[in-house]
Amino acid sequence: MTTAEYLGEVTALAKGLIHAGVEAEDSVAIMAPTRYEWAVADLAAWFAGAVVVPVYDTSSPEQVEAIIADAQVTLAIGGGERQASLLRAAFDAVGSEDLGVWTMDPGTNDLIALAAGGADVADDLLELRRTQADLDSPATIVYTSGTTGEPKGAILTHRNFVGQVRNVAAAYREVVRADGNTVIFLPLAHVLARGLQLICLAGGMRIAHVSDPTEVVDSLGVLRPTFLVVVPRVLERIRNAAAEKADEARLGALWRAAVRTAVSWADDLEAGTRPDAALRARRAVFDALFFRRLRARMGGRLDYILSGGGALDPDLSRLFRGIGVPVIEGYGLTETTAPLTGNLPDDIRSGTVGYPLPGSTVRISEHGEILARGVGIFSGYRDPAHTAEAFVDGFFRTGDLGRLDDDGRVVLEGRLKDVIVTSNGKTVVPQPWETRVEADPLVAHAVMVGEGRSYLSALLVLDRAATEAWADAQGIRLDAVSGEGVTPISEPRLIAHLQRSVDAANARVSHSEGVRRFALVSTDLDDTRLVTPTMKIKRRALLERSGNAVDDLYR
Repeated sequence: MTTAEYLGEVTALAKGLIHAGVEAEDSVAIMAPTRYEWAVADLAAWFAGAVVVPVYDTSSPEQVEAIIADAQVTLAIGGGERQASLLRAAFDAVGSEDLGVWTMDPGTNDLIALAAGGADVADDLLELRRTQADLDSPATIVYTSGTTGEPKGAILTHRNFVGQVRNVAAAYREVVRADGNTVIFLPLAHVLARGLQLICLAGGMRIAHVSDPTEVVDSLGVLRPTFLVVVPRVLERIRNAAAEKADEARLGALWRAAVRTAVSWADDLEAGTRPDAALRARRAVFDALFFRRLRARMGGRLDYILSGGGALDPDLSRLFRGIGVPVIEGYGLTETTAPLTGNLPDDIRSGTVGYPLPGSTVRISEHGEILARGVGIFSGYRDPAHTAEAFVDGFFRTGDLGRLDDDGRVVLEGRLKDVIVTSNGKTVVPQPWETRVEADPLVAHAVMVGEGRSYLSALLVLDRAATEAWADAQGIRLDAVSGEGVTPISEPRLIAHLQRSVDAANARVSHSEGVRRFALVSTDLDDTRLVTPTMKIKRRALLERSGNAVDDLYR
């Protein structure tokens, strides 16, 4: 699609929305997987003067109903009939008048029919609607993913988006460039992917959309992006897949040596020192054996990978930099309109999320909470009571713990609500321990527990595919791994295998911050009741559904 063709489709659909009865400041919901039509509907709603309400494609009927009601949605667009049915049911349950539900897939009420209805809408009326909102008008209502509680509707303004698009593009000129291209596969209902799309549109970059994340790696060789935006779990899967293939080819020991070499290479680059001759020679060998093939697998043109949506293991960041594809880690929230801080292409420090980006200010409270102010900070939640709780002295309370290093980079240290206070009064931040255990390919999520208890324990949520592959190689049958719900796994050899990762993580923290006992559980990691669309575990939901697994750790 050319830019002109895209603009033509946006304009036609915007006229269709106006003809259908959408008024300025009305809410229009979009519920669909990541796809080109999402980009058309998003801008068309803005051209029509509406407020966009994204709904995750994986949302439950109860979640869809709550959003439709809270945002007072008047018209909705679904990807296909499944999403359309959920949206229609939500309208019926709410009992409000609506302007209909339309689909991106071909059908009776599809976007082609919606656009056709607006053929007679005058250009002057469309231009009036397109320019009616000012910078401080609401642009979108985004409902947070709710890792620590019920989702809240965050109101982002046009000023938030314009400020972020212009400032992020200025900070990342090497990345956002007219001759570059990217692949968007993260959910466009999430502000990270949506902000990326707007930055690329403003920068003249080519965008490809992939609906199924499992197809992303295979698509890279065809689409050949110059950069990608991912969540850390995607990088973990790429690393784990490479290790698995090396093991299958009986090259596991060589791969592990290659990983150590890549990390050492990245350490030297971050320290600003030239790698010595021996390290250069080792890397050249491993580049021929592994790294060159990995870069080719990722399309062969990747200059940078941008990682957000969760903490990234520093060694994983160093591995990719040593391979030749630097990872730029950043940090932000829905309420900050995506990126708040970020490493810079020529100044990457693994283990940090970089400096505050242009237009943003960060400070650390006396309790260690990251506070933020700037162009991306949202105007508030739908519920004024939630808004009042979210700000202090004009700064937004992120709910994340962190610190500034000696150079002013932000270092994340966990969620404020995840902090554990044991019965002997010890305060523990779980994230450092959890991140180290999650580096094991078999562990999808590590969740430390111990609030009010005499010692710390943990639930390790298994990665099904990796665990099944490991079990097959060991000649072990793990029927329960394929089960539904949260299922305890008691296979002794698997427990003994993961004990090594637990011991290694314990060795990196103080004795009082180490885990004494742990349990293995299997669950459906596509279940939106347990996992957010950006692949973060909902701790409270996991613990509630784990039955006696936690209590058993203290018997």
